[in-house]
This record gives sequence, C-alpha cells and structure tokens, in this order.
Amino acid sequence: MKILFATGGTAGHINPALAAAGYIREHHPDAEILFVGTAEKMEARLVPAAGFDFKTIEITGFKRSLNLAGIKHNIRTAYLTLRSSSEAKKILKAFAPDVAVGFGGYVSGPVIRMAAKMGIPTAIHEQNAYPGITNKTLAKRCDAVMLTNEDAKKNMEIKGRCEITGLPVRSEILRADRSKAREELGLDDRPLILSTGGSLGADAINEAVEGLIAAHHKEAPYYHIHAVGQYGAFVYDKLKEDGVDLETESHIMVRDYIDDMDRCLAAADLVIGRAGASSLSEIQAAGKASILIPSPYVAENHQFHNAMALVNRGAAEIIEQKDLSARTLIEKVDALMSDKEKLLALGENAKKMAILNANEKIAEIILSLVK
Repeated sequence: MKILFATGGTAGHINPALAAAGYIREHHPDAEILFVGTAEKMEARLVPAAGFDFKTIEITGFKRSLNLAGIKHNIRTAYLTLRSSSEAKKILKAFAPDVAVGFGGYVSGPVIRMAAKMGIPTAIHEQNAYPGITNKTLAKRCDAVMLTNEDAKKNMEIKGRCEITGLPVRSEILRADRSKAREELGLDDRPLILSTGGSLGADAINEAVEGLIAAHHKEAPYYHIHAVGQYGAFVYDKLKEDGVDLETESHIMVRDYIDDMDRCLAAADLVIGRAGASSLSEIQAAGKASILIPSPYVAENHQFHNAMALVNRGAAEIIEQKDLSARTLIEKVDALMSDKEKLLALGENAKKMAILNANEKIAEIILSLVK
C-alpha cells in the first residue's frame, strides 16, 4: 500500500498531515508513505525529522500587490505553476501511489490535481471554517473531502464523499490532567488565564495583555501565564514601567514561548489568543473557555470564520483586532471571570465541538480509497 501526502507552507498544514501519516504507519507498518512539499518551507525540515520520505517541487503563491515586485513575482509564479504540474506527474508516476492526499498549502494544488487527472484516488483535508482557494478548487475533483469544521461545507462545491473528521490533536493535550498540571505549576485555588500571540508575538495582543496584567497585578485575583513570542520583548520593559515586578509577583508568569502547552492548557480557566485551526482544536479538546482575537492578516480572513464557528455555538467570545485594546480586553476578561457559570458553559460547549479521534477518522477515509 502506497500513500502520498502533499502539503506545506505552515505548521498548521504540515503537523496534521504528519499526525495522520504517523497513525497510519503505526497501524499499518507495511505502508509506504511519501510526502511532497517545497524545499524552502518548513516541511523540508519537519517531514524528514518525522522519518518520512520527502520529494520537492517548486511552487509559490500569487501576490495581491500590483507593484513591480508583485508583478514580477506573479509572472514567476505562473511559470512555476505550469512547470509544477510536470514535476508532480513525474513524482506520481515514479511512486505510483494507491491514494494521494492533500493537506493544504500551494504544493497540494498541482499534486492532487495531477493525481486526479491520472486516475489515482484523491482526498483533501481542510483545516479552516472558510476554505482556501486551493482546496475549494480541488474539492470539485477529489473522491473525498475531509473537514475540520462543518461550516466549511457551505463554501465548497464537493464532488465526492464529505466527512467531518476534525483535526488531529497532540496526545499530550488529550492526556493532561488539570489537578496535576496546577500542582506542577505551583498554583493555589485562584483561576488561571493563559494568553499568547503566537510564536512571533502579535503586537496588538501583547499590548492589550500587558495592559490587562498591569491593571490587575496588585489585587492578584488570578494567575496569568503569557507568552510574548519572538518580537514581544518590549512587554518585559513595559510591565516594569507599569510597576509589575515579575521576580516577586509569582502569580504573573511571562515567557518568550510556552513549551509546555499541555500543562498550561490543562491548568487554565480562560485562554486568550489567535484562532488558528490547530489552536482551536486544542482548546476544544481541553474544554476551555476562550477569548479569540483572529488575525486579520491571513488568507480569506479564515481565522475570523474559525472563531465565529465557536462563538455561534456558545463556545467562545471574540474581540476583532480592530476593536482590541487594553480597555476592551479588560472589560471582556472582567465580565467572564466574574461569571463562573458562563465561563464553565463556554468550556463545556467547546468540549462538545471536539473530535478526539480525528486521526482514526482521517486514516479510515484515506484507507477506504485504496483500491
């Protein structure tokens, strides 16, 4: 049995594909698995590190800007799009997969499109509540479409089988225990707020959260763990200016990154952050209340749609970045932290949305397409 995965660009595309491939390898050790991606993006590092064979094709996405640099880039992209089909065909003929699966990213377009043209069974997985252009196009050709969120279905023209599979969640998140996590973090009975602006550190979130911490640090009504990210070092200086002493105020823990997300998420009562599909799947699996601040800079504004899928089901609160400030965040946090029933209801409703056997569902669909 041979299975080809095409994906790349971001961890949000690559990690779910690796999780699904790992599950198949674990249960079907005789399966031959090949990943196709690009040489420049993170799949070139993550896929070989996970022990899978890896082939590359060269492709980029079109830019919306119409300046000279953007026009030159788009001319090159058009050329690479044509050439990538030929490269994809060579890889597909050489590997001869029983099924080809796309998990998003520009690279999945030419590979899955060519696989379908060659009569190879195909499937795609869409992580977001609002699908990207590549998957919207591929959905018309594929034998199976797998969705993280059922809201995506209304924005796709689907030819074949369609299943809500959810998104694979790391086993550490699923196994984490709240009591043990709080003990390991040295917490008492006060609630914990967990916040992050992502690995890079979104300025808007960092600034608002800094204001939130500064407003409440003296009363210490709750613990707060915040990750500033790669570009958020200014938060440390701003907190010091506002009288927050991170060395002596042990209820406030500010870090560059959160490396123990399983522990912190299990211990948390409220989560503040972006609305990427992977993050939301973890919040749902852990059954946590959240205040979501979707990034306005992503394709198709998909984080807003991801967030609204929870908001519309009473599973989260939202603050759009255009409305975000320290004041609006403080008001939202104060309202939730003073309403334990609502806080619990948000978490319970988030838990109801969780699909905890996503790997199993995805593998079942992929294997069902093998002739």
